[in-house]
Amino acid sequence: MQQLASALAVDGETPPILPHLGELIFGLVVFAILYFVVATKVVPRLEKVYAERTAAIEGGIARAEKAQAEAAEALAEYKAQLADARGEAQRIREQARAEGAQIMAEMRQQAEAEASRITTAAQQQIQAERQQAVVQLRGEVGTMATTLASKIVGESLEDHARASGVIDRFLAELESSANGAGARGQV
Repeated sequence: MQQLASALAVDGETPPILPHLGELIFGLVVFAILYFVVATKVVPRLEKVYAERTAAIEGGIARAEKAQAEAAEALAEYKAQLADARGEAQRIREQARAEGAQIMAEMRQQAEAEASRITTAAQQQIQAERQQAVVQLRGEVGTMATTLASKIVGESLEDHARASGVIDRFLAELESSANGAGARGQV
């Protein structure tokens, strides 16, 4: 080394860049010790921390992927439940419409039956009132006919049996003439 230093020396001085031999040996020994300590103590710990972080990150990624898969599964289940609920709601609406139509048909049928019953009852009442009016008119017409006949004939028709026969005959003739006139009016 001295030869190298003497070869590089300019004007008899040693260059400042070249270390002394003792310093160079001491630097190499310290560097070897430092390298040994770093290689045996620091690097394994760094590797261990690195491995733990890698495992944590990979575990976190695995957990995230698992959570994402669970979320996707839950979303699919939610969508299926939503579709089922919509189908059920549609079925319930259709059933309600059908029941409403059935209730309306039943109510319409009941209303028609009630109207028919009311019409029948009204017709029966009209028929009864008509019969009552006919009976009442027969009595009044009979009384009037008897009085008129008594005045025309000049004899008293107060005898009930005789008056009844005259009234019945008069009404029969009146009905036959009314029926004949009604039949002619319809033709």
